[in-house]
Amino acid sequence: MAWLWWIGAALVLGVIETLTVDLTFLMFAGGAVGGAIAAALGASFLAQAIVFAVVSTLLLAAVRPWAKWQLLSTTPDMRTNASALIGREATALTVIDGRGGRVRLGGEEWSARLVDEARPAAPPAHRGYAASALPGPTRIEPGADVRVTAIDGAIAVVAPL
Repeated sequence: MAWLWWIGAALVLGVIETLTVDLTFLMFAGGAVGGAIAAALGASFLAQAIVFAVVSTLLLAAVRPWAKWQLLSTTPDMRTNASALIGREATALTVIDGRGGRVRLGGEEWSARLVDEARPAAPPAHRGYAASALPGPTRIEPGADVRVTAIDGAIAVVAPL
């Protein structure tokens, strides 16, 4: 009857593995299956615990690195949260300049500011540069399409398309 406890432990460890997806708890679940087999064969509890420890250690040392490599090599690199917004297009809702503005991004309204490369620095007066001679716009008008180049806290840093 002890083998049922080991199977129950393996199932619980399998459920925990589905939450972590690190393949560690899956190796412990394999060790619990080993303990269940030992219990079904009539081994003492000490022998069952030793089988659990040995099988878990072997799985962690030998199988997990290979399985983890396989998992990572076949899983696409998925960006989540704020990093998933970088590169997306948005629409300016208000004037956007270096100090701020608002954009519609993925159905939500975000604070935004113009990317630094598009914002020219104040021209040096002694060289006689005119502001219009410097590259990039200094502001983006409402309704213009922009691309998110970075997320700075809760502010979308944008550049004109």
